[in-house]
Amino acid sequence: MKQLLLLLIGMATIGPAVAQKIDYKNNVISVDGKDLAKVVRIKQNFGLTSNFELYSLSGKKLITAEVATDFVPANDDNTFFYYRFTFITAGQEAIFQINKLGAEKSFVKLIGASNIFANDDVDPALLKDFVARKSVNPPVAPDYTRVTRIYIAPIVLNEDQTISQDKQLIGRFKDISSDPNVDSYQITLPNGVEVARINFTGKNNAQDFDVYTPMDNKHRNVPLHTRDHVIEASTPADRNQIALGRILNWLVENSYL
Repeated sequence: MKQLLLLLIGMATIGPAVAQKIDYKNNVISVDGKDLAKVVRIKQNFGLTSNFELYSLSGKKLITAEVATDFVPANDDNTFFYYRFTFITAGQEAIFQINKLGAEKSFVKLIGASNIFANDDVDPALLKDFVARKSVNPPVAPDYTRVTRIYIAPIVLNEDQTISQDKQLIGRFKDISSDPNVDSYQITLPNGVEVARINFTGKNNAQDFDVYTPMDNKHRNVPLHTRDHVIEASTPADRNQIALGRILNWLVENSYL
């Protein structure tokens, strides 16, 4: 009986919080009939996306919410955007998910149920709890931006495993071979982002290579247009320098490196 009484008391305590009624009219969010804050929608990309600003009833800007394009959607889920929320008066940032369809409605629902407001402002203590419950920490999207240079200039492999073109550092190569019969390499941009993993046989006389490119998540086999048969060559940068040079040319021509 005592346990039942405690359960009923607990349900009565949490009931109103769960049953909050969120309304949105004339850009004003209200909760349980009480006006809370005003929303300003800022259209972006010809109206395809929107950013949001939230103002207190007295006109103070409290929150900005902007689409964050520097994160990778979880499991390639394209039903939502990541938004970077800046809580201006509280001096804090956090990332939240907002539905792509009905983004404004999704934003309003998140704010209306947040319980972070007190005295016409964002309360830091309430905000801390909200961020802990609702924010996300998604992985950062890799930056595949290539180094700007003259792309028809010769590609140079250096002894320190860097790759140069037009006298600029454009990437790095790393021998990751584990099979004595197959040569394997990792190719990265100067910022460390991997652009290709390659495997080939035949050393400097390789006739083709297998390549995986993370940017578009593709695996393929690519023929190499070899000229003379290489018997022995001076290859100070790498034992497979000639084959690597041909492969790197393909990566540059196809906008990976």
